[in-house]
Amino acid sequence: MSSDPTPLRRVGPDEPADPAGFTYSIVVPVFDSADVVGTTIDRITAVFAAAGLRHQVVLVNDGSRDGSWEVIAHRARTTPNVVALNLLRNYGQHHANVAGMREATGDYVITMDDDLQNPPDQALLLIEKAMLGHDVVFGRFERKQAAGYRRLGSNVISLLNRRIFGQPPGLAVSNFRILRRDVVDRICASRTAHPYITGQALMFSSSAADVVVRHDPRRIGSSTYSLRRIMSLVLTILFSYSVYPLRAAAGVGFVVALASFLLGVFYLVRALFVDSHVPGWTTIAVLLAVLNGVVIMLLSMLGEYVVRTLNAVSAVTTYHVTDRISS
Repeated sequence: MSSDPTPLRRVGPDEPADPAGFTYSIVVPVFDSADVVGTTIDRITAVFAAAGLRHQVVLVNDGSRDGSWEVIAHRARTTPNVVALNLLRNYGQHHANVAGMREATGDYVITMDDDLQNPPDQALLLIEKAMLGHDVVFGRFERKQAAGYRRLGSNVISLLNRRIFGQPPGLAVSNFRILRRDVVDRICASRTAHPYITGQALMFSSSAADVVVRHDPRRIGSSTYSLRRIMSLVLTILFSYSVYPLRAAAGVGFVVALASFLLGVFYLVRALFVDSHVPGWTTIAVLLAVLNGVVIMLLSMLGEYVVRTLNAVSAVTTYHVTDRISS
């Protein structure tokens, strides 16, 4: 696969903005990629230098165990416009992206993976589309090089994005994206203990778009985005940004409560017209049915308020940076 930079070109008759008039921060979460992250840095700097674009590379070590921090720390000391952040432990890709966004100084922020599956030259296509006035542009992969379970997980997450974040029909989303400064500022200021950059970008954007980009096979090692991590992300989206699970539980609670009330009425009527063989059985059955139904309804309503309160008091800082290195 060719790695030559794709030249910026003008698109459409509406005189897009000049990409050279802006600065760009490329945020790269790094996790156990010591063998490839150095090449990723070289490719990014070569592409942006060849395109004549002012840029900054922000590398965020997300608790790597293989020496990735030593690699990016050395590059940050010796390469201009490269910043390396070391997180206290592994917080996850979205936390690392937030840390990088808060460090970024560019007019636009580009997020990409550390394994070269997001080719740096394709970032120029994101920039090109953003110059048409879009505040968020996602990479739409021609063909995603990933395992079957990851594609299935992506489909589930896309469904949640459409239902919860209002992802427009026909818009593809991915972790390879460019965000304008105002969208980045809204994400960084968001009070949530569980950041989800894709959903927040959709929430805080007024003009989202996508552009077809290449997705290369992983050159070294295997993906660390396991089925467990995908399920964790799905649960984070559901319980941090949606009241669907709570309302589903509330719906079940009301159905059970209604059934309990009806059962209580049944036993009461039965006791009035049919003799009970067990003294006190009717009273116990009616009381249990009614009281349990009321308790279920109250718990469902209390849960609604608890979730809203938790969202309101969530801490802004959900990660800790132990080292920052820059030339």
